[in-house]
Amino acid sequence: MRTRTTTLLLTLVLLLAACSGGGGDTDDGRITLRFLSLAWQEESVRVNKELVREWNAAHPDVRVEYVQGSWDSVHDQLLTSFEGGEAPDVIHDASDDLADFAYGGYLADLGTLLPERLKSDIPRRSWETVTFGDGVYGVPFLQEPRVLIANTALLEKSGVRVPTPAHPWSWPEFRQVTERLSGDGKYGVAWPLKDPVSATLNLSLSTGGQLFHRGDDGRVTVRFEAGDQVVPRTIHEQVGRDRSASPTTLGSGGSDTLPGFFAGKYAMVPLGFSYRQQIVQQAPEGFAWQVLPAPAGAGGPAQGVSPQTLSVAEDSPHKKEAAEFIGFLLQPDNMVRLALGDWMLPTGTRALADPALRTPEHGWATGTALAAHLRSAPAQSVRGYPEWKDKVATPALQEYYSGAIGMDELRERLEEDGNLVLARYQR
Repeated sequence: MRTRTTTLLLTLVLLLAACSGGGGDTDDGRITLRFLSLAWQEESVRVNKELVREWNAAHPDVRVEYVQGSWDSVHDQLLTSFEGGEAPDVIHDASDDLADFAYGGYLADLGTLLPERLKSDIPRRSWETVTFGDGVYGVPFLQEPRVLIANTALLEKSGVRVPTPAHPWSWPEFRQVTERLSGDGKYGVAWPLKDPVSATLNLSLSTGGQLFHRGDDGRVTVRFEAGDQVVPRTIHEQVGRDRSASPTTLGSGGSDTLPGFFAGKYAMVPLGFSYRQQIVQQAPEGFAWQVLPAPAGAGGPAQGVSPQTLSVAEDSPHKKEAAEFIGFLLQPDNMVRLALGDWMLPTGTRALADPALRTPEHGWATGTALAAHLRSAPAQSVRGYPEWKDKVATPALQEYYSGAIGMDELRERLEEDGNLVLARYQR
């Protein structure tokens, strides 16, 4: 615990130092914008830095300083910088982390600052992920569906129907397929559920799940209804009854499942679309794999997503220039570069139509076919969601998937304990 705390404090100090050092305006009137980037993959970092250099070369009076951040504990890091008056001008984050910052007055409303080209190019369903009340507090620019990464040889050997984006498996069919792919110490699927909440909630949109319900008074309550229960029940039964899902991966991250997947221990792994980069880099020579759509329910292949976002700090003295830099980063050609660097999908319709993102190679075409079905994640505008997720939902779902509690207790904890947490943010 001491090591973890020390690491977090050191990270906060470094972030504040990076944000405060070298920034601000120069005596000759040149503006300096600080851009906090959370890009972490080598290819993505390279593209982000290239774009910053290109901006600086074309805009000598508005210089952008690249500040490297980390997805680890980003919420706490940003909160510290906001409260300390040292927030970066341009902030890279995820849409499901913005609600508390937007309602808290830390982020600028971008509604009148962004170019019309950008506002019209990104679909309304994506703008909904960054709209809180009457304001727009970020630009959603990268997103990824959850897909099934499958071992082609095992899939072909089993003779099961191979799903397509137009004809995905239903959840009952998916369960049957994983049974058929199991046996002799091998599993049809490995669910990496170290973070079980977002996977469960976002996939449940396909089965009519909603979980968070907003009343006429604007207050949000949790109701764990029939549509919300299909996905967790499927996973629970695959692990505990069918023995078609590995019980040892439930506490694992996505990367942890790849060695077993390459070894043929798991026929399929549900992962975010961007994991394809790791698979390309790490798969043994000759290993054949393919990208399949996630199962679908009565709601069709809909999925909840929390896109990566770019926001402007409310305290920034240069909001107009910061918004112009965002507009530059998200020009269609640049958005394609960012998407390829992160192995994700752009939100912009012009970028999404680029041939480089529609090739069958590495499953790009499957991902782009799913883009139209991506919707705002259920938790998107819920204040107090981070606390609800950490203190209530994560431990409850982990216990349910491991068989320690049943569906009735899961529902009771998500609803009763969860509503107590959310109530504190809605007074």
